[in-house]
Amino acid sequence: MQLLRSLLLLIVPGVLFAVALYLQLKVVIPATWHPLLTMFPYLAVVAGLFLGWRFNRTRVLWAIALLILVERALVLTTPYGREYVLQLAPLLVPLNLALYSWWSERGLFTLHGFLRLVIFLLQLGGVVWLYFARAGETMAWLSRPLFASGLIDKTPFSQITWLFISLSLIALIIRFCRKPEALEGGFCWITIAAVAGFWWPQQFAFWGGVGAFILMIALIESSLKMAFNDELTGLPARRAMNESLLKVGRRYTVAMVDVDHFKKVNDTHGHDVGDQVLRMVATCLRRVTGGGRAYRYGGEEFVVVFPSKGLERTLPHLEDLRETIGRAGFVIRGRKRPKQKPEKSSSKNTEKSKLHVTVSIGVASRDDNNTTPEQLIKAADKALYKAKKGGRNQVCSA
Repeated sequence: MQLLRSLLLLIVPGVLFAVALYLQLKVVIPATWHPLLTMFPYLAVVAGLFLGWRFNRTRVLWAIALLILVERALVLTTPYGREYVLQLAPLLVPLNLALYSWWSERGLFTLHGFLRLVIFLLQLGGVVWLYFARAGETMAWLSRPLFASGLIDKTPFSQITWLFISLSLIALIIRFCRKPEALEGGFCWITIAAVAGFWWPQQFAFWGGVGAFILMIALIESSLKMAFNDELTGLPARRAMNESLLKVGRRYTVAMVDVDHFKKVNDTHGHDVGDQVLRMVATCLRRVTGGGRAYRYGGEEFVVVFPSKGLERTLPHLEDLRETIGRAGFVIRGRKRPKQKPEKSSSKNTEKSKLHVTVSIGVASRDDNNTTPEQLIKAADKALYKAKKGGRNQVCSA
């Protein structure tokens, strides 16, 4: 399931690119669409810049600004200058987009933002200096063949350019594999869109708009994930639970799950260990049987919703969940452990202790007394308090 979701982050922008490619390949477009297609690049760029600024995604701002700079250079320069740009930009733009993808978000008006501006300006200064001092030599070097290949020679790009494009795409794919997020997938496709723009330079503004639109959609998807998913555990968050309860139907069961003695874990072992305990519990909750879906409610509390199931049908699954968490355990390594695992382990130097983690669960089903999600959550919370008061590590029903 997780692999499918990751692939969708690449497939969805790929579909947008395919639609743009379909429009590019001399498809007959109704005359009523022409004004919209003319305005599309400008609307996409403005919307992408606004959302990048609003959500503080500097990588999006840098990527769109780079495409704007190239488009203006192609429009405003002389024919010789345009040829120079078309030789150098297909090499530099994919490299920069790959670099932006690997950058972490550190803000625009910060030291990191200033250093990135310096990198951008140094490249721009180098391109301008080469144009006035060694344009002919630079273009000749870029056109130099590396090996005999009739297929590559029939494309608008030189072999050196294809080499840098390939290296950039490999870096982008590695980045996506390491961090399968919407923006990382978007950077893969904005790079391909930029290459398509250099393939059809007369339509570079259109392809720049396609790239900006893809990043905008990826940014919205990323923001929605942040709003509806819990960053620490990876489970859907409380807002996602509230949305789900509105659509769950008239028959369902809610279980409140609370980690026992969690404050003591934080006070004794630190918040890092506490976070790891929450992740371990979330892993077990993600595998709950019976059709239940787990949510992070807040702090050390979780909620499991069982659609279309009554109390009797959910209790065995909750007992299995409680026992699974109790059996899982949690190993606390010593503070003096080395950062890298030594080749030869010594039992004398191992400093580990096992933390026994248990949960208390309160469960309630929708009935005549509890008809709304809010009432059902309160009923499950009362049952959870009963489980806590009764000695913890047990399941109690309302």
